[in-house]
Amino acid sequence: MKKLFAVSLGILTAFGGFVDIGDLVANAVVGARFGMSLAWVVVVGVVGICLFAEMSGRIAAVSQRPVFDLVRERLGPRAGLVNLGASFFINVLTLAAEIGGASLALELVTGVNYLLWVPAVALVAWLVMWRVKFETMERIFGLMGLALVVFLVALWQLGPDWGALSHQLTRPPRDEGVPTYIYYGIALLGGAMTPYEVFFFSSGGVEERWTPRSLVIERANVFVGFPLGGVLSVAIAACAATVFLPVAAQPDTLGQMVLPVGAALGKIGLGVVILGVFAATFGATLETALSSGYTLSQYFGWQWGKYVRPWRAARFHVTVLVSTIVATALILTTVDAIKVTEYSLVFSAAALPLTYLPVLMIANDPDYMGDRVNGRFSNTLGTAYMVLLLLVAVAAIPLMIATKAGQ
Repeated sequence: MKKLFAVSLGILTAFGGFVDIGDLVANAVVGARFGMSLAWVVVVGVVGICLFAEMSGRIAAVSQRPVFDLVRERLGPRAGLVNLGASFFINVLTLAAEIGGASLALELVTGVNYLLWVPAVALVAWLVMWRVKFETMERIFGLMGLALVVFLVALWQLGPDWGALSHQLTRPPRDEGVPTYIYYGIALLGGAMTPYEVFFFSSGGVEERWTPRSLVIERANVFVGFPLGGVLSVAIAACAATVFLPVAAQPDTLGQMVLPVGAALGKIGLGVVILGVFAATFGATLETALSSGYTLSQYFGWQWGKYVRPWRAARFHVTVLVSTIVATALILTTVDAIKVTEYSLVFSAAALPLTYLPVLMIANDPDYMGDRVNGRFSNTLGTAYMVLLLLVAVAAIPLMIATKAGQ
């Protein structure tokens, strides 16, 4: 019964924690502009994140070490440093977007400018990371993020033309060019496979002291929780396609992105979705900030983690604090938090091979994995994804420049 409870709670946490500000923005914008024609990218992204998250969790459970702890050892310090630099930059950029997203959610509730909330969100996030146990922190905000299920309810209540939505799956709008279509597909993939997710998942497995016996819990979290989160992402896009696409409107603020829920369910629905957005973005703030500390500490061999006393992992906590301060300063420059989110998705997509190639290599190394190395199916699918991610990485930045970030 205890194991069943852990599995169920883990699934709900993965489901509730899947959607962050990147997924929300990408799916809402794509749904409004392209209808459901890019829903296939969400499927590709969910399969990809399930594939590599399972590998990273298995690595943690079998080796008792997180992925980034093995990257330098397996690839060497120079290759590991390139991986570290790309991951750390994207983590901080994503962290700024998440802090901005949580602050925007508070602005919707209070009417107080989000910039005034930014320092408070950052401070509370740091206090939570400093004082709250890892498992408690992860589950509280993951379960609160389940409030975003209201998008599914809103979609049903909106009563869309299901035939029209199905028709959109295979036909993008004619007035959108192919480069823009591909650009937003890349952004959507970057949102689904954001690099911090596997580093956090692997490090979290060590924090929770996973062993090979924990693989049932780990795989249930991955193969049930993440796909359910993907369903939620599709629902966000479908709501936007139902409300915005027919009138050729594009949401460019958080308030507009949650408008379909308010239109379908009124003030109560709007309150629930804002709670869900805050929980998801605040939870992702914690995850990205911790991931910054995890990657840097694991590369340099410092003591790290919330499972040890803070004074024993001082450099880890300093890294988390400094990352949070830098991200906060970026948002306080008054740069558009939604634009920061969009750029972070594209940079994430460009760095995907650097993130996932080491995972694939380590998951195939018997020195670390023993008889728990990848099977033939995982390797075939993983190789196919690496080819896809290399193409995405090559195209991401040029397309961003060519399309003026999708404009």
